Amino acid sequence: MKTVLASWQFWALLSAAFAAFTAIFAKVGVENVNSDFATFIRTIVILAVLSAILAATRQFQSFGTISSRSYLFLVLSGMATGGSWICYFRALKLGDAARVAPIDKLSVVLVTVFGVIFLGEHLSLPNWLGVALIAGGAILVAYKG
Repeated sequence: MKTVLASWQFWALLSAAFAAFTAIFAKVGVENVNSDFATFIRTIVILAVLSAILAATRQFQSFGTISSRSYLFLVLSGMATGGSWICYFRALKLGDAARVAPIDKLSVVLVTVFGVIFLGEHLSLPNWLGVALIAGGAILVAYKG
C-alpha cells in the first residue's frame, strides 16, 4: 500500500493549503508595496528556499543531462508562472483575497480544457460536471452582490 507521502492527492492538498496561505499573506504583504516589487521579493524567497532544499537533499543535477525539449518547456512554464504571479499580485493589490483567489483557481478549469485539447487527456461525464461546478463556484464566490 502506498504511503501518504507517495500519494499525489496528499501533495495536491498540501499545494492547495499553501496556495491559500499565499493569498492571505500576499494580500497583507502587498498592502504598501508595488505589486511587481512584491512579486520580485516572493521570487527571491522561493529561489533561496528551493536552493536550500535541493542542497540538503542532494537533488541538484547536471544541466547537461536535461534535454533541449525539457529546457524549452521549463522556460515556457517559468514565463507563464511569472506572468501568473505578476497578474495575481496586481489583482490582490486591487481586490479582496476572497474574490481574487477563486477567479485565479479558474486555472483548474483551464488546465482541464487544455489537458484535453493539447495532451489528449480524457474525462468522464462526472469529471466534466465537477469542472462545471468548479467554474460556477468560483464565479459565485467572486460575485459581489
